Amino acid sequence: MHPRTKTVKPWLAACALAAVVGVGHAQEPVLNLYSARHYATDEALYSGFTKATGIKINRVDADDAGILARLKTEGAASPADVILLVDAARLYKAEVDGLFQPIVSKLLLDAIPAHLRSSPAADGGVSWFGLSTRARVIVYNKTRVHKSQVDSYEALADPGNKGRLCIRSGSHPYNLSLFGAVTEHLGEQKAEAWLKGLLANLARPPKGGDTDQIKAVAAGECDIAVTNSYYLARLMRSNKPEDVAVANKVGVVFPNQASWGTHLNIAGGAVARHAKNQAHAIRFLEYLASPEAQNHFANGNNEWPAAKGVILDNPALRAMTGDQPFKSETIAISVVGANMARVQQMLDRVGFP
Repeated sequence: MHPRTKTVKPWLAACALAAVVGVGHAQEPVLNLYSARHYATDEALYSGFTKATGIKINRVDADDAGILARLKTEGAASPADVILLVDAARLYKAEVDGLFQPIVSKLLLDAIPAHLRSSPAADGGVSWFGLSTRARVIVYNKTRVHKSQVDSYEALADPGNKGRLCIRSGSHPYNLSLFGAVTEHLGEQKAEAWLKGLLANLARPPKGGDTDQIKAVAAGECDIAVTNSYYLARLMRSNKPEDVAVANKVGVVFPNQASWGTHLNIAGGAVARHAKNQAHAIRFLEYLASPEAQNHFANGNNEWPAAKGVILDNPALRAMTGDQPFKSETIAISVVGANMARVQQMLDRVGFP
């Protein structure tokens, strides 16, 4: 899914982190981070936080599922203070499983829009916050498709697009999130009919990641595809001529500008249920919502800022939208996460791989 900066065997990582934590408590303030963000550019975020606060970050990298399983296994003995995950459904599931502790932070409540964070608990505490976003966009072959033919998610299932669609597995979290949003907008019956339409319009069985879908459109294997925006931005900003050539062959649409807006998924963070350094954890999440960190998400990893009022200067992201703001959906991302079970059942019923 993403290039990993580290690959750490769980038992080995646990031993290493335990050793570092023991030393850290005696010598300096520490923050213990479990992260599913495998982006080398995030190193600047961590060093920036330490420089600003003096708090050292001890980090273990794993995928989202591995982190959630580990938190359950470790229970109250877990050293984790902050959890970073890269999908709304996973954040929602962790919340439901009781792996996070709700926190109250005026800074975070002011910075992060309500629809990009979990629903508040009775005491006003919030279990998780979106910290960056990625638009689920449509790319198309500019020589064979007119933009108006793919200006909405609904159009992907139009019979006129039969045999033209490339997409990764329907059960991948990025698509589950999109399908969960469509279900919220259309209702389950219409959403299931839409999924049948997608299946009928496939140019090939789902395979590969989002970058593979973009390359397939550029190569003429299909005419339209679905991708997260930052994969296209990476190709646009690449130093490799072949990547730039791919980006130049495709057009991009931010769907549903005339209706509910383009679907956004999130990468987000939470304070672990059994955090021993809660104050440091909250301070770290607040730092990630700061203009400095939000600009880093945008420029370092081509993600859209989640915080309000951040001025974007990423040339690829600006080029995608013609340097104009785009309309994004405003349904609660927590509701999208809650729809995942229903979506998977629909995929099973229609036979979507």
